[in-house]
Amino acid sequence: MQKKFRGEVKIFLNRSTQFLMAFSAVCYNDCTYQQKKVLALKMASVVVLIDSESKKKRHKYGLNVFELYIEEILAHAGIPFRTITEISGLDTCDADIVIASVTAEDEETAGRLWSYADSGGVLISYGGLQALAERLGVHKRTPAETGYALLPEYELAPVPLRYLRAEAWHTEQCAAAYGSLHRISPDAVEDGALLQQWQAGSGAIHRWAVDIPTTVAQLQLGTKPVLADGIPAPDGTAAINENILKADDGIELDWQLDRKHTDTGMPYFAYPYADYWRQLLVAHLIRCALDRGLTLPFVGQWPEGTEQVALISFDSDFNIDETAETTLDVLQKLNVPSTWCMIEPGYSPAIYTRVLEEGHELALHYNALEKEDGVWGADAFKRQLEWVRAATGVNPIVSNKNHYTRYEGWGELFKWCEDNGIAVDQTRGPTKRGNVGFLFGTCQPYFPISWFDEQNRLYDVLEIGFVTQDMNHPALSDTSIVEPLLEQIAKVGGVAHFLFHQIHIHEKEPVRRAIGELVEKARERGYSFWTSQQVNDWQRERREVRITGLNNSGEVRLECSSVKQPVIVWVPASEKQADMSYLYGIPCVQQVFI
Repeated sequence: MQKKFRGEVKIFLNRSTQFLMAFSAVCYNDCTYQQKKVLALKMASVVVLIDSESKKKRHKYGLNVFELYIEEILAHAGIPFRTITEISGLDTCDADIVIASVTAEDEETAGRLWSYADSGGVLISYGGLQALAERLGVHKRTPAETGYALLPEYELAPVPLRYLRAEAWHTEQCAAAYGSLHRISPDAVEDGALLQQWQAGSGAIHRWAVDIPTTVAQLQLGTKPVLADGIPAPDGTAAINENILKADDGIELDWQLDRKHTDTGMPYFAYPYADYWRQLLVAHLIRCALDRGLTLPFVGQWPEGTEQVALISFDSDFNIDETAETTLDVLQKLNVPSTWCMIEPGYSPAIYTRVLEEGHELALHYNALEKEDGVWGADAFKRQLEWVRAATGVNPIVSNKNHYTRYEGWGELFKWCEDNGIAVDQTRGPTKRGNVGFLFGTCQPYFPISWFDEQNRLYDVLEIGFVTQDMNHPALSDTSIVEPLLEQIAKVGGVAHFLFHQIHIHEKEPVRRAIGELVEKARERGYSFWTSQQVNDWQRERREVRITGLNNSGEVRLECSSVKQPVIVWVPASEKQADMSYLYGIPCVQQVFI
C-alpha cells in the first residue's frame, strides 16, 4: 500500500498532568529536523504471557480466566503484540514490555518475572503478581468486589470509573502511585492506589489494582450467566423483572451511581466505563514504551475519511408492508443506509427488493419470545435463519438481533451465530426507558469471550450493541438523550447504534421526528452512517493489518493485503512539540496507507 502523512486532529480523551492528556496528529512532511528525530523511534516489542498450564488448571476447577481478554483489547486497539505460553519463554522472547496476564503463583514464576524486570524489561500486571508481593514489600488487604477508581483531573470522564473487583496493595516502597480506589461508592474512604510502579534493577514493575481485562469483559457480558430476571430500577423506570430473560437482566452497573438525567428528566447510563478502561490500559502501555525511548504504533479505529460511525437498525415486528414503505421513504429523504432485522412472517418480496436497491442490509430478527411461540434453542435459530434467507433471497445473512433482546445463559447465542455463519450480533441493548445508554459499559464493536467450559475462547461474532430504541415513543426515552450519547461515543471512537421499529416510524409522528433529529445531530458531529455489515467488514479487515516495524525515518512497515479502504496508523512520539495534537494523551503522527 502507498503511504502518506496527514495532520488531521482527532480528540478522544484528556489526560491529567501525570496520566492521560488529549489526542491528535502532526504532519510529518512539515516537521522540523528536531521533530523528525523525535518521531524516528524503534518500535517496542510487546509480549503477553499466558501460561498454558496455569490456564488449564483453573479451567479444570471450573474457574473463568477472563484475564485472557487482554488479547482482544490489544487487537481491538490495533496494538502489535505476541503471545507466549510458558514462563520459560521470558528468557528468549526479547520483549521490551511483558504483560503478565496468566501466570502461576509460585517461586519459580516469581523469580523469572523478577529477573526479566531486573534485566531491563517493563513488567505489567492487572491485579496479579501475588508471588511477588513479599519481595515488593506489600501489605495486602481483602479484595473489594465493586467500587470506583478516581483519576486526577480526568476531565472528559468527570466521574470515577466503576470496577467490579480490585485488590489494593499497601506499601511505602513503590516508586510511584497513581489514582485511588474507593469501595462500593466513590464517596467512600480511599482504599489504595489504582496503579503502582516499582524499580527492579534496570527495569520496572507496574501493577494495576484492577484486573482491567476481566473488568472490561464482565461489564460487557456480566459476571454470571443470565438465568433469572435482573433487579429493576428503584425509581420504576426499568422494570426488567418481567419473567422474560433478556440481555439487560445481566447488567453490572448501579442504578443510583451510574445514571444521569437529561434536562427533560430522562435517566440514562451515562458513561462507557469499559471503553474508558480500555483506553487507560492502552495509554499506559504506550507511555511505558515511550519512557524506554521506544514507540508503539497502532491501527486507527476507522478508515481515512471516517471520523466516527453511526448505525441505525430496524426490527420488523408486525411485518406490515405499509410501515416498511413509510420507513423507506423517510430513510430516502434522510439519505442514510440502515440494517433491517426480519422476523417471521416477514414482508412481501417487493419490500425486500426495494430495501436492497436503496442500500440497506437485510438481517435476522431471531424470535425466542415464548408468548409469541418462540423457542430458545439452536434448532429454532437455524430454522428462522433458513426462513429469512429463503424469503429475502439474501445469502449469506450477516447480522442478527434477537427479538425483545431475548437472551439467556452465557454464550449460547454466539455459538449459534458461529455455527450458522452469522458474523454480527446486535442483541445487547436496553428494553426500558430507564436503562438506555451504556448499560453494558461500552459502545465498541467487540468479540465476546466464552465461559470456562469453552476455555474462555473468543467467539467469532462481532457484537455491536445499541444504546436506545424508538425515541419519543410514549413508553421510551425522548431525544434529549441523543446529544450526550453522541458526545460520549465520539470520545471513545465507538459505534452510535440506535434502534427503531418500522411500525412506530409509520404510526407515531414523534418517532419519525426523532430519527430525523438523530441523523441531523450525528452529521453535525461528523458521524458517517454505516450498516451493520459495513462495520463488521471493516473491523475484521483492520484486524488483519500487521505492523511489522519502523524504518530509520519512523515510517511504519505493514502487512495488510486484504484491506480495501485507506488504513490509518498512528505513531506515538517521544516528546511534545508546538502545534502537536494527541491520541491517548500522547503526541502521534498519522500515517495513511492506501
